[in-house]
Amino acid sequence: MLNFSFSNVTRIHFGEGQIQVITKEIPADAKILLVYGGGSIKNNGIYEQLSLALTNHSVVEFSGIEPNPSYETLMKAQALITENNLDYILAVGGGSVVDGAKFIAAAACYDGEDPWDIIAKRQRIRAALDIGVVLTLPATGSESNAGAVVTRHGHKGTFSSPLVRPKFAVLDPAVTLSLSDRQIGNGVVDAFVHTMEQYLTYSVNAKVQDRFAEGLLQTLIEEGPKALAPATKNDLAVRGNIMWAASLALNGLIGAGVPQDWTTHMIGHELTAAHGIDHARTLSIVLPAVLKVRRSVKRAKLLQYADRVWGIRDGDEEARIDQAIAATEAFFSAMGLPVRLAEVDLGAEHIDELLAKLTEHGMVKLGEQGEVTPLVSRQILEMAL
Repeated sequence: MLNFSFSNVTRIHFGEGQIQVITKEIPADAKILLVYGGGSIKNNGIYEQLSLALTNHSVVEFSGIEPNPSYETLMKAQALITENNLDYILAVGGGSVVDGAKFIAAAACYDGEDPWDIIAKRQRIRAALDIGVVLTLPATGSESNAGAVVTRHGHKGTFSSPLVRPKFAVLDPAVTLSLSDRQIGNGVVDAFVHTMEQYLTYSVNAKVQDRFAEGLLQTLIEEGPKALAPATKNDLAVRGNIMWAASLALNGLIGAGVPQDWTTHMIGHELTAAHGIDHARTLSIVLPAVLKVRRSVKRAKLLQYADRVWGIRDGDEEARIDQAIAATEAFFSAMGLPVRLAEVDLGAEHIDELLAKLTEHGMVKLGEQGEVTPLVSRQILEMAL
C-alpha cells in the first residue's frame, strides 16, 4: 500500500426527512446563497422542505446552474454575494450544482484578478465560503469531496481544495424518486466508473481498499437495474444503497494509498466539451475501450475484477478478461447508456479534434503510470468506435 494521509470532515445526514437538520447545521446568523439548477426542486417537494427548515434564516436564491456548470453562469452569483453580504452557500442538486457551488465559494474569496486562474493557473485557494449540500442526484460524490469541474469556452477544468469540501451533506433517498431513468442510469454508471478509476490499475497490496471498491461495484451492479425496474424503482432501500455507494465511490476512502487512473474521465471531458454528451455517457463509451487497449498493464487487476466482481472463473485468462469487459459493457447497456461512439453519432472523423484538445489541455501522460500518450488515446478512441 502506498503512503497516504486521509481526512473527510463532511458530516453526512442520511435518510428520509433529514432535510430538516439544515436548520441547526447552518448558523442562525448566516446569510445564505441558495443555489440550484433548473428549478425541479420546486416541483418535487424539496423546495417546500427547504423553506420550512430555513424559515428563520436569511436566504437569497441563485438558480440556473447547468449540467457541466459554466464559468459565466457561476460568476453571476458573485454580484449577489457582494450586494447582500452573503457568507454561506447551500447547494441543492446533483454534482454539477455542488461543483458550481464550490467554485462560487472560492471565487467569492479570491484576491486575484481572474477567478478562472484557480483552474487555469492552479492558483491556491486561500479562503472560501462555507458550503452545505442537499443532494438530489447521487452520482459524483461531490457532496463529500474537495474537487470540482467547471467549464469555460469549451474547456472542462478541475480544481481541488479542502476549503471547498462541504461542511455537511443531506442524503435523503426519497428526493431521488422523481429522477428520470436517464438521470438514474447516468448516476449509477458515473459512480461505477469513479470506483473503477481508483480500483482497476495495478496491485499495491491494498486489500482493504480493494474489498471496499469491489463491494461498491457489486452494489451498483445489483441495485442499479432495480432502480429502473417498475416493480422496484420506488424502493427507498434500493435508492439508499445507490446514494451511499455513489458518495463512498469518491469521498477519498477507496482512493487512499492506491494508484489511480482517470484516463476515462479526461477523454470523456473532451467528448462532453466538444459534443455536449452527458458526462456519464462519455464514461460508459470510453472505459471499456480503455480496458481493452490497456489490458496488458491492467492484466492482474482485470483478472481479480473478473473473479471477485463478476464471479468469472472458467476459461483461460484471456477469456476471463474478455468476459469481464463484456459484462461491464452489458451492465452499462442495461442501465440505458451507450458503449460505442457510433451510438452518439460520432465516428473516426471526430478523433483528431478530440486528440488536439487533449494535447492542448496537457493530457499527454494519462493513466496510473503516465503511459497514455496521445497515440494511446487515439487507440482508445478508435477502439470505442
